[in-house]
This record gives sequence, C-alpha cells and structure tokens, in this order.
Amino acid sequence: SQTWTRPTGVIRVMVEVLGAGGSGGKRNSNGAAMGGGGGGGYAKKLLDVSSIASSTVVVGAGGASQTTNDTNGNAGGASSWSDGTNTITGNGGTGGEGTTPYGKKVGGTGVGGDFNVQGGTGTAGGGSNYAGSTIYGEGGCNIWTGQMTTDPPSGYGAGSGGGYQLNTDAGGQGIVIVTEYT
Repeated sequence: SQTWTRPTGVIRVMVEVLGAGGSGGKRNSNGAAMGGGGGGGYAKKLLDVSSIASSTVVVGAGGASQTTNDTNGNAGGASSWSDGTNTITGNGGTGGEGTTPYGKKVGGTGVGGDFNVQGGTGTAGGGSNYAGSTIYGEGGCNIWTGQMTTDPPSGYGAGSGGGYQLNTDAGGQGIVIVTEYT
C-alpha cells in the first residue's frame, strides 16, 4: 500500500480501482476442468477531496501461479482507496477451476463507486478455456493444439488461463488510477 497526499489546489479526484485477476486451475488427468481465473472487479467514483488530506491506496497482487495438480487456481487480491470518508474497492477475481469439468469462476466485484462492474468469468471447457477479462486487461485462453499451452493475461486485473499438466501463469495485478482536478 501507499499514501496519496492531496496536492495544493486539487479539489476533486476521479478514482478508478481495479482488483487483481485470479490464476487458472491446474488439471493433471484428462478432463475439462482446467479453467481460467476470474477478472478483478472495477469501481469508479468522482470525489470531492477539498477536506481530505490523504488516502491509503492498495494495489492487489495477481493470484499466484497454480503448481499443484487437480487444484483450483488462486484468487487475486483486492485493490482499494480509503480516505477515512470514502472506501472504494475492486475485489480480486476467484481462482480458476481445477477439479470440476465445465466449471465457472466468477470475477470480483466493484464496491463503493458511482460505477461498479464485476470482472469477467473464467470458464473451463474440453478443448479450450477462457479467463475473465476487465476494462484494462484481456484474460488468458488456453487452446488444445495437440498439447495444452499456457497463456498469461495481458494488461491489468485479468485472469490467467488454466493448465493441463502445466503450471498456470499468475493472474494480472490490479491497478488504482487517480486523476486530479483543480
């Protein structure tokens, strides 16, 4: 976490908070259960900060790579803005499916914004699986091409694809964007 300190003359800020993506699940035996992780939740809010001196800002870490066979992926961390009056949170996406064929894992939720969006859902399928995407990131997708390959997320807050007999990539980290207005 870090501290945002209001610069002299700034009276409003637009805060965008995006949680981190979950990592994909890992499957060792043949089966449609290597699902992608969910995307992080997003919240956006315009704040009057004329009476606020500082805020604590937390950026969520992506869900750690899954290295254990037949196990769900790891959840992404939450990102947040907290100034003593307002709390805006983007919750992390859930870890991808590693045990149940054709399972789905939901994205994180956005809370406390004027505009709140849930992250994309991670899915598990027979020949391919998709991880959840976000407004700032594209989820990984693993496609069977004679051998399963890993596919990391791109951008921020997206989930990583699942793995069949391969370790999965970590989910995409979250982000907090603060735009200042005088």
